[in-house]
Amino acid sequence: MTLSIKNQFLQANFTEKGAELTNLISLDSGIEYIWQADPQVWGRHAPILFPFVGRLKGDQYHYQGKTYHMGQHGFARDRTFTVINHEAATISFQLTDDEQSRQIYPFAFELTVAYQLVDNDLEVTYFVHNPADSDLYFSIGGHPGFNVPLTDENKFEDYYISYEPKKSRVQIPLVGPFNDAAHKTLASTDTDHDLSHDLFSSDALIYELHQPNTFTLKNDQNHQSLSVTVTDAPYTGIWSPYPTVGNFVCIEPWWGIADNLETSGELTEKMGINQLEAGADFTGSFTITAHQRRAF
Repeated sequence: MTLSIKNQFLQANFTEKGAELTNLISLDSGIEYIWQADPQVWGRHAPILFPFVGRLKGDQYHYQGKTYHMGQHGFARDRTFTVINHEAATISFQLTDDEQSRQIYPFAFELTVAYQLVDNDLEVTYFVHNPADSDLYFSIGGHPGFNVPLTDENKFEDYYISYEPKKSRVQIPLVGPFNDAAHKTLASTDTDHDLSHDLFSSDALIYELHQPNTFTLKNDQNHQSLSVTVTDAPYTGIWSPYPTVGNFVCIEPWWGIADNLETSGELTEKMGINQLEAGADFTGSFTITAHQRRAF
């Protein structure tokens, strides 16, 4: 079932499966900002990554002497969430642990995902609550895919990525699907990066963040562009498929990261893992901004 929220500028649609954003549409221009999930290229729109971001080495991890198996990006994106609030411009979904989840992830959890339209922004907030009397270990992240180009008058290569603030950022390379943090580099994100499919020939561009950042997809031929502002996520990945190519780019705020090449497989030692004490709460958020009818 499609669920919608709307204000005077934007309409956003969602599905209960994965609490996934499926459309973000300008009510003025009719522009669709979200990738429409071509299964021949990438059959998703904006999945939620939980309880892991990226790939586990051997698709498994160890906790308290037991080995558990889980695929890339966890299971939340394929589970049905419950709608717990739905108003004109806001909607919230919730997923909790159950017998099925505990077979592969032995933790009690309450995951709430809230979306709110404010002017030309879609604010996305993740809440994780630990209802248990022991620690909860998890990662979480967004994976929204954005149409590039946004209009038929442009092509993919007309766009570029602009970074704010204008400064170099630590980039973590990938070896296969795993992070190679031992060989971090300093990326030239003090300048714009022209988009090409070859830019992603080594998979995602992963940046380590230490302050609020804004990543913008734009071109110099019209004023249609889109930004993702990341307030408190320690990592952001920017990805488009290669060598199979699609006209979209994902900007992904992450509170977690794929396994390190040297991982022990022990969950408590996993790079980027979040440890939430009994009864405690976690909040992470980012904002998608649909820029319309104004120059930069």
